[in-house]
Amino acid sequence: QVQLVESGGGLVRPGGSLRLSCAASGTSFSINDMGWHRQAPGKQRELVARLTSGGSTSYLDSVKGRFTIFRDNTKNAWYLQMNSLKPEDTAVYYCEADWKRPVPEVGRSWGQGTQVTVSA
Repeated sequence: QVQLVESGGGLVRPGGSLRLSCAASGTSFSINDMGWHRQAPGKQRELVARLTSGGSTSYLDSVKGRFTIFRDNTKNAWYLQMNSLKPEDTAVYYCEADWKRPVPEVGRSWGQGTQVTVSA
């Protein structure tokens, strides 16, 4: 199994910024596609941003121009830079990744979630 550990959530005022981090660990794996999802109270989990192994990105319409997903290939880590945050961005944010091993084996892992609260 590949484990994902997130960090970087917290409380921020409207208009502020946060950067979420996700680090993957395990044995003999490589990451294909990766992403960030969020779930607000009483709502379904939604995909916020996705980055493919080829470098293509896609974003939820409501975060386009404000959020950026990017990776650090040397660390098996990726990030979500969130700018111009709004109260409606308040949610628990989860990172996820599709990975493979030479066994062969493929799978998807999820982080534990990190709370982001945008409030004055």
